[in-house]
Amino acid sequence: MKLQKKLFALGTTLILTSTLYSQDGASLFSAKCAACHQTSRPNDMSTLVAPPVMGVMRHVKMHYTTKEDAVKFISEYALNPQVSKSVCMPQKIKRFGLMPSQKGKVSKEELQTIAAWMYDNYPPKGFQGMGRGQGKGQGCKMH
Repeated sequence: MKLQKKLFALGTTLILTSTLYSQDGASLFSAKCAACHQTSRPNDMSTLVAPPVMGVMRHVKMHYTTKEDAVKFISEYALNPQVSKSVCMPQKIKRFGLMPSQKGKVSKEELQTIAAWMYDNYPPKGFQGMGRGQGKGQGCKMH
């Protein structure tokens, strides 16, 4: 009986600890990504420092058709971005530059949570893009 009580106490502690320290994807995105990537369509394109998340996810989903593959790509790309791995249109890299590595700023686990949230929420239904590159991935690197 003592062992059961200890196991119950340990289990309860682990659950409470993980609940206190875990964050959902939206909170993590806000804390780790939103300084550069907007979550809504910008009114003034000249103020952007990086592509909005809805456009990023549109291109990710063009190349990675499963959530598992998309999450893996985003998690790896954010830590080790390379032009050869990019799924965005070349003019976006020309305009914004290559995304800086997020090593030391976000963990792989946090990235997986963020990427899963992004996959589930972006682009919003009915998203049409900004008028360029709507030709089913034209201009994007295919893998």
